[in-house]
Amino acid sequence: MKNSRSADSEVPTGERPYVVLLGSVGMDDTGIVGGKNASLGEMIRHLKELKIAVPDGFATTADAYRQFISENHLGRVIADHLRQWKRGRESLEQCGSTIRRAIGGGHVPENIRDEILDAYAQLRRKAGRQLSVAVRSSATAEDLPAASFAGQLETSLNVRGEEALLAAVRNCFASLFTDRAITYCDTQKIHHTKVAVSAGIQRMVRSDRAGSGVMFTIDTETGFPNVVLINAAWGLGEYVVQGVTDPDEYLVSKPPLGDKHFVPIIEKRRGRKEKKLVYGKGPKTTRAMVTSRRQRDSLVLADDEILILAHRAVAIERHYRRPMDIEWAKDGPTGKLFIVQARPETVQSRKTASALKSYAMKRKATPIVTGLAIGSAIAAGKVCRLKSAKEEARFPNGAVLVAEKTDPDWGPIMKRAAAIVTAHGGRTSHAAIVSREFGVPAVVGAGAAMRVLKDGMDVTVCCAQGDEGIVYEGRLPFTESDLITGTIPETRTKVMLNMADPAAALRWWRLPSDGIGLARMEFIIANHVKVHPMALAHFDSVTDPKVRRQILALTKGYKSKPDYFVERLAEGVGRLAASHYPKPVIVRMSDFKTNEYAKLIGGRQFEPDEPNPMIGWRGASRYYSDGYRDGFALECRAIRTVRERMGLTNVLIMIPFCRTLEEADLVLKEMARHGLRRGVRGLEVYVMCEIPSNVILARDFARRFDGFSIGSNDLTQLTLGVDRDSAALKHLFDEENPAVKDLIRSAISAAHRGGAHVGLCGQAPSDHPAFARFLAEAGIDAVSVTPDSFISVKTNIAAAEAATAPSFVPLF
Repeated sequence: MKNSRSADSEVPTGERPYVVLLGSVGMDDTGIVGGKNASLGEMIRHLKELKIAVPDGFATTADAYRQFISENHLGRVIADHLRQWKRGRESLEQCGSTIRRAIGGGHVPENIRDEILDAYAQLRRKAGRQLSVAVRSSATAEDLPAASFAGQLETSLNVRGEEALLAAVRNCFASLFTDRAITYCDTQKIHHTKVAVSAGIQRMVRSDRAGSGVMFTIDTETGFPNVVLINAAWGLGEYVVQGVTDPDEYLVSKPPLGDKHFVPIIEKRRGRKEKKLVYGKGPKTTRAMVTSRRQRDSLVLADDEILILAHRAVAIERHYRRPMDIEWAKDGPTGKLFIVQARPETVQSRKTASALKSYAMKRKATPIVTGLAIGSAIAAGKVCRLKSAKEEARFPNGAVLVAEKTDPDWGPIMKRAAAIVTAHGGRTSHAAIVSREFGVPAVVGAGAAMRVLKDGMDVTVCCAQGDEGIVYEGRLPFTESDLITGTIPETRTKVMLNMADPAAALRWWRLPSDGIGLARMEFIIANHVKVHPMALAHFDSVTDPKVRRQILALTKGYKSKPDYFVERLAEGVGRLAASHYPKPVIVRMSDFKTNEYAKLIGGRQFEPDEPNPMIGWRGASRYYSDGYRDGFALECRAIRTVRERMGLTNVLIMIPFCRTLEEADLVLKEMARHGLRRGVRGLEVYVMCEIPSNVILARDFARRFDGFSIGSNDLTQLTLGVDRDSAALKHLFDEENPAVKDLIRSAISAAHRGGAHVGLCGQAPSDHPAFARFLAEAGIDAVSVTPDSFISVKTNIAAAEAATAPSFVPLF
């Protein structure tokens, strides 16, 4: 056993070759008790001092399995039936069931039986009460470390009594020959004679009276390493593992966990949890139950429990030195949290360091629909044409979404699409922004889309041929290749990301960006809060019965209506901040226009009708106004929650559409009233430079703010007098117009003279390589671009820097 047994073991190796205590084995013993049981022993032996509780128990050895097979003369039975299956003379089902029946009918040799029952008696005496155990299968493929057998073998829960225990052990042995396990061995090219099964017998945690679940020390969708992902449901954990129930989901940022003052829970999503698995009676050891309305509406774990589990997950990951997949359970009678399994995470952690792709069509074809290209990918699929987001149920995963336009209600559908085509919209439309962040190719402003593209039609959507997005009929061949991030050039100019949807934030963690230069708060409000803040701050004054019902449904389970806004917004901002911590994340306070605010639930009652909302009551002018002051207070509370409670102090604030110096002073004063004072606790406050007055008075604005972010869209609009949303004037909207470029140069120069950082967060550098080069040559400190264009912009800036010897030193 490679000297892994502890000195005070109750069961010396020489006396008991068929049973070992879990606390006497470790990771060196996987060939004897399998990876699962070896891992349990490793934690019991080495993680006690970290207060990581693991239920005690024992395990049968690989020798016990082999002796059982030998004494029951099952070796030939197994070999014969596997051979028959391989030759096509028996079905997989016939082969597996015959072998399992033979193993289930075998007798446990007396010496093995005695050791199992003796260890069981010891465990029962130690428990001091009626004992219920879990019997888990652990494969012992000693010479095949890459074969994890995860999820292939069987587990028996709530096993009571000696004969039931022996039957469960036989069931473990037989589970090596389930249909899925036989197929797994065949696929992995593993000969069954090289594998044995260890049965792990572990004291049950009464999670049937509380809850249980799984957690990962890595984001399972993106591989982002700096979070702990926890799933939780009521009852025994098998329903979470098997995917039977929709669990709660909690996301915790790892870096701030080191400070006990912080609560870095960046997401809490309540699952439906419609069923739970509990103890059964008599021969049926478990049974399913429908959860109560109260359980479905409640979170399984409190904040302090989420943090305890996150701390333990990080400690386990640190011990094993790799990302881990962990099962946990909460004991109902005591409230104590236990770790019941831990194994290496084997999906995201094995992926290559690059999750970035480049695409190209293999041959030319005739376009059937064209529009603006969003992203640089290519995808193919069947068209699903929807008139409303309410048709979500008929949208299949991986289809090509075709719609007139999208808004936040379409988010869940867009996440499942292979590609998106909208008849209307431009590069700053909802469809464009959201598709960029999810890495889904989109063609927007394709006017004929709803007429030409029919349901069920096979199409290829190409956004890899420049500004024009093209839809081809049929599934055409294209290439997809990895981009290695190590080849992206270094630049003096910081290149940051524009982000809006927190759900997409973790996707881009492998990009070597310098942070987030623009996080749009209004998108978080639209997607994650959905309710107008004034309707929450003044719920009693809301008159529309339908709106009141909607708000009551959304805020169920929160202490108050304002708390709902603060918590939901803080979670969204926190997720963005965590994705780049400790790099700066610049969060722009809300910049809805009045017509956009009015679309939020309850918004119509609190918003005026304006003939020209684009230059109306927006940005800074709202924050100190009686019509929105209480809503701005909630925004400030959310930012304080992220910085001071979650510990994500990399969040900076940016004020949009600040027209005058007097307005700047009023906003800063209002922020200070709500605990956000520039310079206190390292808080930096930026201002958008998007109005000509911001450029003309740049040195005065620089005395009030730490930095500027040039908004090229609004600056172009207000410099040229062109409505950026006007289709009739789109030929005049040009960020590269000499007047606009002169203002940008002036802003950069004045900001530097005033000692302020200056960046740009418009769409122009993403769309126009020459504009990115112009900014680098003008000496800008940072540009913030869409994730899909990051590599091309970074490359363009590197080329511009190489060709120009700058006379400036970047301030950021």
